[in-house]
Amino acid sequence: MLLARNSTLMRCNCPVLFAAFLLGMLAPPEAIAQWTQFGGPNQAFKADSKNLARVWPAEGPRKLWSRELGDGYSSILADGGRLYTMYRGNDKEIVVSLDAATGKTLWEYAYDSLPCERNIEQFGRGPRATPLLTGGRLCTIGIAGVMHCLDADTGSVLWSHDFVREFGGFGLKVCECGYSSSPIEYKDTVIALVGGKDQAIIAFSKMDGTVVWRSLDFEINYSTPKIMKIHGEDQVVALLTTHVVGVEANTGKLRWQFPCVNEWRENATMPVLVDANTVLISGPAAGSRCLKITKSSGGYDVEEAWSTRKLQIYHGNSVQLGDHIYASGGVMGPHLITALNVRTGKTAWRKRGFGSVNLVYANGRFIILDEDGSLSLATANPDDLTVHSQVALLEKAAWTAPTLVGTTLFVRDRSSIMALDLSR
Repeated sequence: MLLARNSTLMRCNCPVLFAAFLLGMLAPPEAIAQWTQFGGPNQAFKADSKNLARVWPAEGPRKLWSRELGDGYSSILADGGRLYTMYRGNDKEIVVSLDAATGKTLWEYAYDSLPCERNIEQFGRGPRATPLLTGGRLCTIGIAGVMHCLDADTGSVLWSHDFVREFGGFGLKVCECGYSSSPIEYKDTVIALVGGKDQAIIAFSKMDGTVVWRSLDFEINYSTPKIMKIHGEDQVVALLTTHVVGVEANTGKLRWQFPCVNEWRENATMPVLVDANTVLISGPAAGSRCLKITKSSGGYDVEEAWSTRKLQIYHGNSVQLGDHIYASGGVMGPHLITALNVRTGKTAWRKRGFGSVNLVYANGRFIILDEDGSLSLATANPDDLTVHSQVALLEKAAWTAPTLVGTTLFVRDRSSIMALDLSR
């Protein structure tokens, strides 16, 4: 049937061309990095996508599909033609799997879950954390600290934990905006910020949810931890309420810590690994600072290399390219997209015209989602920011970072989810 449909190709009497065509038809599709955790591959908010459009039509990228989805800020995971995210339906939190091609529901798992009584209602009732997809398992954490490990194919529960009931809570501060920190994986464990005495960070077995190790006495905050290789050692680096810490990823043993408290005691963005011994952190009021971590016979020492208040990342993300990071700075306003040199702390430029944004980098372009729902395509470098296309797309507050797999972009706000074709 394939040969009959392509008989013209055979008549050209060019066996090499035909063989190449046939090989392309029968070969598996090009491997595309999937989006299986908060921030995508390496938590870097970068996609290895090719053949993306250099500009968009005036009406924006072609919409593949859209559908209603309940409240929440959880990012969208993508793998094997399926999407995974979370949303709220009345008094229940719902974990959902969707067909990536159509947006149709494949399965849902709903459970009773209300935010704490001191939840700030204007920011919604969650969920806020992004699930983790690993080895056919989907690990989720809801706004009240209820953790589930589900079968990714069926949604059936494999194991679960209630952080408040089992571990005595995760810190009073977190209740104001609910649990927001996303789980991460390391080898055979799922690592989560729990909070409390000797359990600020807990590593759970992927297989059965048993506690592998627990560490530190801190209240947690809204930031998601990150695995970093520092001086050759795998460490969990976590931005907590009053400190940034580094613990050995296999055991949870504290390696180093550094104060990072601000007037609101809020830290929401992920730390950035600049190089093998340098970590960048940022937050409201205190701003950004670069920490040099040195190793000696007595352990680890930390010193501040530089600090600046010109970039205060609140609940948005950042992308590092070379010696610069690009992020939205500002708390209550104004919000400025900023390019900051991570080596020196000097600001390359700051641009107005945006609210708080989340961004993804691919194919030489930034895809920028503004909290007001507008989507932009831009080029950014240490010299300038150039916006090539912009379209009003979602409703406020669009606080969920976009997900890019191949040439398809998945975005959501607090009421809907959609897929866009970004190909040329």
